[in-house]
Order: sequence, then structure tokens, then C-alpha cells
Amino acid sequence: MPLPFLTADRGFDSDEDVALPFDDDHDQWRRPYRPGPWRVGAAALALLVASFMLLATVIIAFAGAGGAALLCLVLAGLVLAAALRLLRMGTWVSRHGVRRVGFLRTSTLPWARARTVRTVQQPVRWLGLPRTVQGQALVLVPREKGEQLVLLTDHSADFLSRVEAFDRAADTVEAWSAEYADDAAR
Repeated sequence: MPLPFLTADRGFDSDEDVALPFDDDHDQWRRPYRPGPWRVGAAALALLVASFMLLATVIIAFAGAGGAALLCLVLAGLVLAAALRLLRMGTWVSRHGVRRVGFLRTSTLPWARARTVRTVQQPVRWLGLPRTVQGQALVLVPREKGEQLVLLTDHSADFLSRVEAFDRAADTVEAWSAEYADDAAR
């Protein structure tokens, strides 16, 4: 018996990674790809830990140790905030520019300051760890002298073992750059 309300986005049994639905509002910041399974899995694990910490907070509070319960509540809140920030990480685009959201820092570059966005072969970090492997990276080259900004890599938590998704996301960001960087440069 099919349950259509569970598969409104796509079928659970389909192995293909379909593109995101088209939305015409280009003023809103959007991530042009779905978060990858490694990122979602890590965030789910952190949310699970936070739920156990909140359960421990309730138990400690009923035991009468208010200070320890408050400390446990604060730590659970930090784990919860870290999980939500982990899900927010990535590259976001809009008509105004490209935004690279990291765990602790966010940088935004207007399209007018972008010379080109291209895919290059270079050593990339594996799952954001210090270990590097040879892979593809989508880099933004600024107009002024400066360091290239790495937007996406095929070995990140979003694209590890998802080559088609990386290619589609890189093409989408390059298309946004081609559309808005030329308009902003004029």
C-alpha cells in the first residue's frame, strides 16, 4: 500500500539523486544542493546525544541537584546549537552574491567582486579533516588580488560518494555566477 504523504518529495526506494525543485525568488539565500548523508548523520547523532543530555538534566533536576542540572542543560543547549549549525554549513547563493557558511565563520562575497567560478583538480580536505586527498573543488577567484575561496569539494560531508550531486551543484553555482557576476560587473 503506497503512502503518498511520505513520498511527497521523492520515493524512498529510488536511488537517483534528483535536483531540488525550482524556485523563482532569487533574492533569498539558498543552498543549491541537498545536505549530504555524512552531514545529516553527524547532526542526527549530535541531536541524539543532546536528547540524552536533556533526559539526564530532568533526572538530575528531580534528584535535587539544581546546579548540576543547569550545567547539563547548558551543555545540551550547546550540543543542540552545534548540530543545527552543522546542518546550516555549506555554500549559499542569491542574486546578491555567494555565501560560505562554516561552523564558526560565515563569509559573503558579492558577485561584483567575483572574477570567475570554476571547477579545478586539487588536493581537498576529506570530510573537513586535516587529511587531504586528490579531488575536485569549485573555487571562486576574486577580481582583486587575493586567495581563492573554495566553495565546494567532492570529498566534503555533502558530496562524498555523490559525484553526480557535486557536478550538479557545481554547475548550478557556476550558472548563478555567470548570470549575476556579469550583471554586477557592468
